[in-house]
Amino acid sequence: MKHTSRTGLFRRIVRRALLIVGAIHALVVGVLLTGDHLAKRRRQHRAGFPRPGTFQSDVAGNDVTVYTYGEDLYRDMLAAIKGARSRVLLETYLWKSDRVGEEFRAALNDAAARGVEVFVSYDVFGNLVVKPSFYRFHPAVNVFRFPPLHPSLVLSPVRAAGLTHRKLLVVDDEIAFVGGYNIGSLYATEWRDTHVRLQGSAAFELTHAFARVWNSWAPKRLPRVTTASRPSWQAPIRAINNIPSDIVYPIRAVYLDAISRAQSHIYLTTAYFIPDRQILDELIEAARRGVDVRIIVPEESNHIIADWLSRGFYTTLLRASITLLLYRGAMVHAKTATIDGRWAVVGTPNIDRLSLAFNYETILEVQDDTFAQHLEQIFEIDSANCRPVTAKAWAKRHPAARFAESVLVPLRPFL
Repeated sequence: MKHTSRTGLFRRIVRRALLIVGAIHALVVGVLLTGDHLAKRRRQHRAGFPRPGTFQSDVAGNDVTVYTYGEDLYRDMLAAIKGARSRVLLETYLWKSDRVGEEFRAALNDAAARGVEVFVSYDVFGNLVVKPSFYRFHPAVNVFRFPPLHPSLVLSPVRAAGLTHRKLLVVDDEIAFVGGYNIGSLYATEWRDTHVRLQGSAAFELTHAFARVWNSWAPKRLPRVTTASRPSWQAPIRAINNIPSDIVYPIRAVYLDAISRAQSHIYLTTAYFIPDRQILDELIEAARRGVDVRIIVPEESNHIIADWLSRGFYTTLLRASITLLLYRGAMVHAKTATIDGRWAVVGTPNIDRLSLAFNYETILEVQDDTFAQHLEQIFEIDSANCRPVTAKAWAKRHPAARFAESVLVPLRPFL
């Protein structure tokens, strides 16, 4: 009887402790969200952030363009769709029902009306705030609304996980775009992001990336997306894809391998920096062997909880002499990295668990000195618009901030 009563008492204590911890988490999250909402109402819009420009290079016979301003990118994306002769493939996470969103919808509908084969995929969960009536297309457009819950969830919950966080456009298998830009007027002028256009045989990389997901998940009533053979075994441009339905997440391994090879410097820009233990350790190890590690993140992003989770890593990073740069005046949403001026990536994933171990994502890995140098130029310009975080100043932050950071630690695996 004593053993039973002790067991019951222990269970009650555990339940109460869990309730208290949960209440503390809920309170902290609620306070942060409320404070952020009030701050945004008082905050004046600032659109004067630097525009690094557009950069062009030739990589193995491919014309490669890097975009850093949304209006420039959207102009060329729309021109490519309007000039399409045979096929358009579009996949996006967010697609707003504003002026820019309507321009893309109209261009796709017009392409289908003139006989171009059009495939469109967008994430349902990411666009819950958009009226479904906005996504009305020409009858000839093949539309796959990527569901938050797949029918296979019951039989294989792991394979059914993941949202499509990708932003891909391929036209006539000759012109292809990938990067951080979603579709919307906000992103055209108010966010700092990075996207890449490929013209040439390397466009195959993104055709294959699109087809791999479409052909696996789109309803059988829709046509399949055909692809040609890969053009080269030694291509300096490769698309690396996270495919949750195959339980394949190679992007994280690509980052880890590249960081472990760094000899001179690592320049990383990400919208949300919530690394797992191994990525954090690799960055710290690189800094310890003398590599100049610099990371740009938003001073204030569009997700306040992600900001606070990221801040929980600052002390560890600063102790390792890693440079932290907070981008001011706009949301920096770019997902780029360069190492030693030779290796670079531009793509859709952030440095967090959602991107690296849950969502459908794509990066373009490029091994070319000129391309890497262009990204480093962009990083330098962005750095000039950042506020560096010093260990001395960070140690003086308010005790309430330290408390919030510690309380939010258990949420790291979920973001």
